[in-house]
Order: sequence, then structure tokens, then C-alpha cells
Amino acid sequence: MADLPIANPFLQPALPLLAAPTNHETRRLFVAATRMNDGKTTTCLGLFAALQVLFPRVGFIKPVGHRFIEVQGQNVDEDSHLLDTVFNVRVPIESMSPVTVDGTFTRRYLKNPGPILEQLKDKICRAFDRVSWEKDFALIEGTGHAGVGSVFDLSNASVAKLLNAKVILVCPGGIGRPIDEIALNKALFDQAGVEVVGAILNKVDPEKIPVIAEYAGLGLRRLGVPLLGVLPVQRMLSEPNLVQIAEEIGGKWLNGRKAGAKQRVSRVVVGAMAANGIVDYLQPGTLIITPGDRDDIILAATATARLAGGSAIAGLVLTNDVPPHAKIAELLAQTDIPVIAAKEESYTIASKIFGMTVKTQPQDTDKIPVIKKLITDHVDLKALLARV
Repeated sequence: MADLPIANPFLQPALPLLAAPTNHETRRLFVAATRMNDGKTTTCLGLFAALQVLFPRVGFIKPVGHRFIEVQGQNVDEDSHLLDTVFNVRVPIESMSPVTVDGTFTRRYLKNPGPILEQLKDKICRAFDRVSWEKDFALIEGTGHAGVGSVFDLSNASVAKLLNAKVILVCPGGIGRPIDEIALNKALFDQAGVEVVGAILNKVDPEKIPVIAEYAGLGLRRLGVPLLGVLPVQRMLSEPNLVQIAEEIGGKWLNGRKAGAKQRVSRVVVGAMAANGIVDYLQPGTLIITPGDRDDIILAATATARLAGGSAIAGLVLTNDVPPHAKIAELLAQTDIPVIAAKEESYTIASKIFGMTVKTQPQDTDKIPVIKKLITDHVDLKALLARV
């Protein structure tokens, strides 16, 4: 049966505003984190894949989004777009991302909060009814820690309460710090009357998993929060591709853009040494950052690529706004080496790359199977579902 149309409160102001979703039957889970960029979206991707195995119809919503892109003329949270692209959720994308917060939203809200808040709650409730319509399970992704959004009265805790959802918390691995941060977040959910049904610790050294699982589990049990999973760190999930790097540094493509879209960077080297010193770094996955006038380093990379019958490195970033010599550029054009030109000097570019927050994107097809396996292998889904 097709989804029933849900009225838009902004187009039909006479329609009574909803104070809660009308759907009380669909099972639901709210995924929050203790901080930003703790692996919440990765967890949602893996959980959605696992839930699809157990339930024939699964819905998804990110009620409040802070990072958005334009899709079909509308601002849509990038995580909702990612999940819809990967899984084809079969609900309207605008319902998966009902509220997006731009740079001036908070100031506009603080001037006149009352009417806006009721409209936002109504929009979230109607969107949830739409994405959960005839679904067996609805996955809800929060934004950061429990208090994010409090400034406009839509914190994760209050949204979870609004949608009558129980919460699972995602936190970086360890023992003391995760317990402290989960206790702090749980306090805010408790205050809102929302139950935290478990925690997942993320990005843990595989060798430390047994110890962390034992002692963090003991500590969390004292808080009344079961430890439902410990995820080993997966380096490739935090490795950017060259397209992401080019966007981060404001770079211009000089060569090999098509090949660069598939190149994932596992190592960054600043080429400040002599050419014979760079040879040992000319390996797959390595990005060389060097001024555009370092003909010796560029030639070494070009020669290695020719000997290897392809690109021996992930790519080159040529800095200082200096283009390579015309003859060198011709040699580069005969290879598949991805080359990006940047205006700033090498160490500034390197700092920007090292400081990148790498999020999974729709084109990261190599990451999706890894994420699915990560959740399936390391999260106790049976225990989680028993508490929802």
C-alpha cells in the first residue's frame, strides 16, 4: 500500500498542530552520541542494514539536521541523503529530514520562539508519521550529544521524548571517559523522561576490546546502561578520498580527477626532502604534498608510476600556487597520477588535511560493506531489540 499523504502545516495553517506523532505502534530507536563525530552515522548505517535483515520494512528519520545539502530544491540533512542513497528507504526525502538548521536559524528563533517551536514540533511529528507509516521499525538519528539543540528547545533529549523513543548512546572507546560522558548524557535523557537502553563504544583498538568490554561493561552496569557492543577501529573509515581533500583545501585538479575519486589516502607526506629521500614513500595510499616547483619530486613520482604501470601513489598536492613546468605537466598528463594544485604552503595544507572530519558519503561504496559487518559482528542486536 502506498504512503498516505501527510499535510504540510505551513501550507495548511488551519490544520491543528500535532503535539505528538499519531503512530504509537511502530517500534523505534533513537541513536544519540556523547559528542559530535563519535560514529553515530556509521552506527545508523550498520544498524539499518542489520534491521533490514530482521524486519521487512524499516523507516529512517533525522528530525533535526545541522549539515545539509540541496536535494530536489530542498535543504536535506546530508546523513538522511546518505542513508536514502545507500538503502533506498522508499519514503519522501523531505520527511527523512524535516528540520534543517542554517547559520541564522538560532537568532531568528530566539527573537520569537513560541509559534516557531510549535510548528517545528508539528513538522517533526508529521514527518515521523510519514516515515514510519506501515513500517515494522523506525530508526531515528540524533545530532550530537543529548543537549544539542537546547538553544531552540529541540535538544536530542526533547526530540526523543516527543517521538516516544528509547535511546542508545554511541561513545568513543575507553573505560573512565566513556562512563563519565554516558553518565552526563543519561542525566539529561532521564530529566526528559527518556530511557537509555544501552551503549555502544566505538573506535577501540582490537587488542584492548576484551579489557574495555569487561571494565566499561561493569561501570555502565552501575549506571543501569547495558554495554551492547564494542566496535574495533577501522582505519579506512576515517581515510578521506582525494575529492574530499580537494574540497577541504580549495584545490584545483590538474590531472587524474577520475582516478582520484577512487583513491583513498592512508598516509600524508610533506615532500621537503631531496628526491632520493622521497622514493621510499612512493607507495599506494600515500599523498605527497610538495611545492609545484619541486621538479625532482614530481619526476620521481612520474618515473615510479611508469615503472608500476599505473599510479604508484594516491596523488600529489602541488602547493604555493606554483604550477609545474610545462614539460613536467606533459609528463604528468601521460600518467594516472591524481594531481591537485593548492594556493597555500605545504605545512598549512598538511594541517588542513590532518584536521579533516571524514564522514561517509554516498560515493564511498567501499565503506558500506565494512560498516554493515562492523555492526552485525560486534553489536548484540538481540539484547538491543529486547529492550526497545
